[in-house]
Amino acid sequence: MPSRAPGGIGLTIFRALERPILFFGGKGGVGKTTLAAATALESARRGARTLLVSTDSAHSTSDILGVNVDAQPGPVEGDLWAAEIDPASAVEDYIRDVKGRIADVTPPRLAAEVERQIDAARVSPGAEEAALFDRFTRLLGDERFDRIVFDTAPTGQTLRLLSLPELMTNWIGGLIAQRRKVSSLGRMWRNVAGAASGSEREIGDPVLAALEERRDRFERARLVLTDSGRTAFMFVTVPERLPILETHRAMSTLSGYGIPVGGLIVNQVHPAVPQDEFLRRRAEREDDQLADIRERFRDWPIAYVAMQEGEPAGSDSLRQLFQALSSSTENLA
Repeated sequence: MPSRAPGGIGLTIFRALERPILFFGGKGGVGKTTLAAATALESARRGARTLLVSTDSAHSTSDILGVNVDAQPGPVEGDLWAAEIDPASAVEDYIRDVKGRIADVTPPRLAAEVERQIDAARVSPGAEEAALFDRFTRLLGDERFDRIVFDTAPTGQTLRLLSLPELMTNWIGGLIAQRRKVSSLGRMWRNVAGAASGSEREIGDPVLAALEERRDRFERARLVLTDSGRTAFMFVTVPERLPILETHRAMSTLSGYGIPVGGLIVNQVHPAVPQDEFLRRRAEREDDQLADIRERFRDWPIAYVAMQEGEPAGSDSLRQLFQALSSSTENLA
């Protein structure tokens, strides 16, 4: 990294990047998708079977990799696989799954009303995050991959998504308790009726089984997300005031949820003091923001990436971008 970039403790960033579960997040437009793709590509190049997952509805992963990426994991090159989760499609799949489970245990006279209530839930607040979280927990349990790299949506949606493990585990625990109570009353009635008719019959409860399966999956996801030996959330920002402020709030919030923050990558740093007067003044303002970053994020590892000549896209430019990150980190350590 050129000498105008500040010193730091960037090598610890690479220790974080070796964890099996990685998240890249930040304000829109700071380069998190590009850095996530570059990291996933490098991981695959080193022999780890790696899945790159985008939860950002902008769908820029396909453009950056130069291939068509679908909702289901598919091969890109070598050991790199990728998937783009469309939030709207995830909601439809989630609703379809719920309808299928409920249809098996709903009395015919209630079926139309239940369907109407489920359809109404499609547009309710939090439906998109709940559907994404359901898909997200399934991907976390996919044992085909050594490393999963998540390119997340802009900060606000990501914070809502990653706060769900604690909230949904408690919520679904309440549903299970209620369902068990209902099932217990039902068994009491069937026992009475069965005894009166001279027969006994035990009927399984598919709704309770589905709730318990989701509870167990959500609990496993919560344990993974809070395991600093397995998971790291990497934030990406640029040396500008608003992204810096938003990123600091987000890093503090995730730390409060117990999600391990691996560090901060400052992207698009001017590599040298330019001679042009306009650009020189801009670089001076950037220096002020870099000084603010050193102070504001002093409790986290920081790495810096110089501004690239062109927009990285395709395997070759992504490898060059990761090399730029690697070089700047080594020089700063």
